[in-house]
Amino acid sequence: MPKTFRISRRNLLKASVGATAILAVGYTGYKWFDQPVILDLNIKQPLSIPPLYAGDIVDGKVFFDLTMQKGSHEFVVGKPAKTQGYNGGLLGPTLVMNKDDEVVINVTNRLGVATTTHWHGLHIPSDQDGGPYQVIEDGATWQAQFKIMNEAATFFYHPHLLDKTAEQLYSGLAGLLIVRDPKNEPKLPNEYGVDDIPLIIQDKSFNEDGSLAYEFDDIGVKGNHLLVNGLVTPVFEAPAQLVRFRLLNGSNARLFNFGFSDNRKFYQIATDGGLLEKPVALTRLVLSSAERAEIIVDFSDQQNSQVELINYADETSDLHPFWMRDALDEKASSLLTINLGAPTESATIKLPEKLTTINKLEEKQAVKTRKLELGFSFIGSNATINGLEMDMERIDQTINLGDTEIWEISNASDLLHPFHIHDIQFQILSRNGNPPSENERGWKDTVLVMSQETVRIIAKFEDFSDPKIPYMYHCHILEHEDGGMMGQFLVI
Repeated sequence: MPKTFRISRRNLLKASVGATAILAVGYTGYKWFDQPVILDLNIKQPLSIPPLYAGDIVDGKVFFDLTMQKGSHEFVVGKPAKTQGYNGGLLGPTLVMNKDDEVVINVTNRLGVATTTHWHGLHIPSDQDGGPYQVIEDGATWQAQFKIMNEAATFFYHPHLLDKTAEQLYSGLAGLLIVRDPKNEPKLPNEYGVDDIPLIIQDKSFNEDGSLAYEFDDIGVKGNHLLVNGLVTPVFEAPAQLVRFRLLNGSNARLFNFGFSDNRKFYQIATDGGLLEKPVALTRLVLSSAERAEIIVDFSDQQNSQVELINYADETSDLHPFWMRDALDEKASSLLTINLGAPTESATIKLPEKLTTINKLEEKQAVKTRKLELGFSFIGSNATINGLEMDMERIDQTINLGDTEIWEISNASDLLHPFHIHDIQFQILSRNGNPPSENERGWKDTVLVMSQETVRIIAKFEDFSDPKIPYMYHCHILEHEDGGMMGQFLVI
């Protein structure tokens, strides 16, 4: 297959051209010259549900064993591709834990290279976070121990090795982590794989032999096939009743705009860090890389019918900066076909009017406002925060334990940036001075910051401090993170 060229710092410098050269040759998306091969993968396989892993209780603690390993997966039938996964060839089991559990997770590395595993969204000590400081060498086992302090929500785990996160996650290393709170959760669909369905949405490109095609690109790697739980256009047999979908945008760089083929109304019930106060009715839901949402769809009057989950990317054209356009951003694409059959015994569950009570943080509680500017350039420092690329020898921010702070995150670049902060869940105060939408008024750990937008967030840094081991904050377009758009903060 001819080599794929992309507009990146490397290619631009090699060709000795600037960004204006792109306009001279005509714009056809962020890829330049040859496009990756597009394969016919629309084979309607049954949706794969990652196995549920609840761990083993020993002496009052819940133990999990994860092995990061090489494997294979047939994205193209009859053509196995080399992949990586946790406890299998691709992705990983869904870890389920309860609030207040004391958990112990043994992570063994059988990849042949160094790696880490980060517990994205969990509020845990920095030395258990699984970021760039907790490197797991090949053949070694790292043990993470922490108490589950988060509210019931959908989180995920993935590698976070300095400069290698993008490639390792793209290869298949990711899995969901569900926290439950039996004492406080409202009655919602919760039969895993039946009416409580995990959906890891990604995009990947392939070579003609069916193998994964990945070449680092500063601007962000976007595949030309959309996948759900590792499959292209799978089919799910759902009961005709309330069904809960746990959505994770597990892509390296792509923005998804979810909706259904019949434009039916659905209800968002949770954001990254937990339940919203009440269900929010939607027909579209935009999620950037690493964002999660839980939605409830009412199929109760649709027995023996069919509906599709769609990526309505064409409708978000006003949201896409120039550099993030490509063919899949120009059209609606089917993600999942849902065949609706007989309801189950849980069909009597009704959607509650109230879900929880959120302790709202107020601006007057903040003792400090920090300003972070996200930058991206084809010249000099490429992907930066406050003009600086990531340096593990430099601490960028120091925060006092117990302080509540406001962070003003401004995006001066022509790209969008999903901004993630380790350790905490935060609340969005405003977008360019306007209040957040109803479905963003919950706990978040990742927020989409559009080009030329300023987002103000507020959070309390509590429970954990360490004078030596920092947490990270970064863009969750993984190639931006690996390219330098990441910083470090200590809580002391």
